[in-house]
Amino acid sequence: MSVLAAYPLAFPEGSTLTGLGREVREKLETVPNEPVVAVVLPRGSGASAGAIAQTLQNIAQLVPSLIESQQQQAIKAVVEALMPKVMPLPNVLKEAEMQARARAAVLASGDWMTASQIANAAGFSSSNPSAQPSKWKREKAIFTISHNGVDYFPGYGLDPAAGYRPLKTLANIIQIFEHSKDGWGLAYWFLSPNSFLGGQRPQDLLRSAPQRVADAAADELEGVAHG
Repeated sequence: MSVLAAYPLAFPEGSTLTGLGREVREKLETVPNEPVVAVVLPRGSGASAGAIAQTLQNIAQLVPSLIESQQQQAIKAVVEALMPKVMPLPNVLKEAEMQARARAAVLASGDWMTASQIANAAGFSSSNPSAQPSKWKREKAIFTISHNGVDYFPGYGLDPAAGYRPLKTLANIIQIFEHSKDGWGLAYWFLSPNSFLGGQRPQDLLRSAPQRVADAAADELEGVAHG
């Protein structure tokens, strides 16, 4: 049975030694108390022992750098897991803060209803209360904002005198801003004082002066188009 041994110090670093077990043991006596790797080969492997030794020697030279590389990769993976995926720039943080305040103001206005609340006020079927409000949304007769996974409809966009159906002018305004404002964008616009309306908020005039609100929307869109 052949023995293949690899050991440092007594021989050049990373060198290997092949031979029978007794021969290897005798030479290993000259090696100080340092790490040694010995591989016992199957009988009849003497002819290939040299090739195996050379292969192990090559591998031994690579192992330290591979271990160091793996350690560095592990450290990098931990650091990346603890860091934000994208480091926000100061202007992005500022924009996020402004958007958060704007959304909080919209929600604090209290002029929002869920589909169930609309169904209850309008006397719709209780078996599927969201069916009709959802249909209005699909038809772009009304818009919604989403908060914590719930859709909210603007109460100021509904006409109590008509059984809490959407005001007809609302669909016109949604169409005007169709390509420039989403639900939250519309909510900000309706909530914000408007110079075209003498500083009044569009949502406060939507029922009493719907044409003025529609004209204000058209004026804003025209101003954006002309820069």
